[in-house]
Amino acid sequence: MTKSEFRYAHHPEDVKKYTTEDLRREFLINDLFNEDQINVVYSMYDRMIVGGAMPVKSALKLEPTDDLKAENFLDRRELGIINVGAAGKVTVDGEVFELGNKEALYIGKGEKDVVFENGNEGQTLFYFNSAPAHHTFPTKKITKNEAEIVELGEAKYANRRTINKLIVNSVLETCQLQMGMTELHEGSVWNTMPSHTHTRRMEAYFYFDLEEGQAVSHFLGQPNETRHIFMKNNEAVLSPEWSIHSGVGTSNYTFIWGMAGENMDYGDMDAVKTNELK
Repeated sequence: MTKSEFRYAHHPEDVKKYTTEDLRREFLINDLFNEDQINVVYSMYDRMIVGGAMPVKSALKLEPTDDLKAENFLDRRELGIINVGAAGKVTVDGEVFELGNKEALYIGKGEKDVVFENGNEGQTLFYFNSAPAHHTFPTKKITKNEAEIVELGEAKYANRRTINKLIVNSVLETCQLQMGMTELHEGSVWNTMPSHTHTRRMEAYFYFDLEEGQAVSHFLGQPNETRHIFMKNNEAVLSPEWSIHSGVGTSNYTFIWGMAGENMDYGDMDAVKTNELK
């Protein structure tokens, strides 16, 4: 079973007037994992799809939603999957890929059948992003050992973190989709600081590995007109091209970043000094 939702894009001048309820309705994605269901949100920000699959009793096939107007989900799209639960498997046109916790799978344009299955021990949770694609690149599994790893931040500023670049053009070829995973070290709670924007691409964040009872305050908006959304474990948030995207937790956590848009250069960003945020 697939449940789909459609989200429009927003002008920054309009977002200035949004209430807390408005912000949460338009940007927060808080219902990604339901038993034996695939949930997808189709966003007009670079037509990114954010989704989650939770196979329990049966395998789940990724079906096209009405918004795609396509025979198959990947007729005009590419797909990136990261397993945020126990080990499971994804079958792509008959080829089986075993995915352990925090392992990724890139699936290229044109593949017909994508099926999610739970493993034998614990509950598998598949988080995924999808973006339009103009070319077919090979389907490939990426482990953390194959990722490009960057260590950033300082304990002094509570932002020591390990960035795992999993589905990026320095690791494998994609059309425009990029995905990675940032792990906050114990005692560190700030991510993506100093903040930045990049009008060449949008971004989506998915927060997980957050202790029960804890929360992350995710910041969005223009640098001089910021807003925040309090988020729980296993929730995602959309970030417009004109918006900052950073957050602080009441404990350390892990988050997945996914990007789509014009520029594939990971370092292409317009930095904002921390003491100039408003």
